[in-house]
Amino acid sequence: MAFDFKKEYREFYMPPKKPTIVTVPEMNYIAVRGEGDPNIEGGEYKKAIGLLYGIAFTIRMSKKGSRRIEGYFDYVVPPLEGLWRQDGTCGIDYAHKEDLRWISLIRLPDFVTREDVEWAKEEAADKKKADFSGVEFLTYDEGLCVQCMHIGSYDDEPATVQLMHEFMEREGYSLDITQSRQHHEIYLSDARKVSPDKLKTVIRHPIK
Repeated sequence: MAFDFKKEYREFYMPPKKPTIVTVPEMNYIAVRGEGDPNIEGGEYKKAIGLLYGIAFTIRMSKKGSRRIEGYFDYVVPPLEGLWRQDGTCGIDYAHKEDLRWISLIRLPDFVTREDVEWAKEEAADKKKADFSGVEFLTYDEGLCVQCMHIGSYDDEPATVQLMHEFMEREGYSLDITQSRQHHEIYLSDARKVSPDKLKTVIRHPIK
């Protein structure tokens, strides 16, 4: 049976539908950076997702290839995640998605090194005849955060964010969104297969 990140890291990947305070440990990811409206069909964001999954599955299937990754075990590829920001805005202005700057992410197992990711980029480029140079190995130490499970359309997230902020203030915390600590989303549903009102998204904000 493959290792399941959502079960192992339930506190971070499967939070309740009410705000909670968590301290998120340092984690490694594959990442692609970009900007602009993520909803544009064939746009930069959609292409970034394809690159990430290309590398994620190359690493996962390395056991059948030429590379033997030390410490490898079977695992389920974790869900897509995203860090989002807009210049001059503390949080997200959903009315101006064209101004978004984002880092699209997929969590890596702890045994995967930077060198393994570089190998996967070369391997994927050779097999898929595509440019994977925009994929990077990223270590993110998120630290103290407020988070909540949001169920519904992405455009309805502000209501959940408001609940999170009210909760953190009652608990004596303040928002700490900066250029290095950003609005974080984890996508537990496939938007191509799930109706907007049933989408499950973890929303996480840094606090202090």
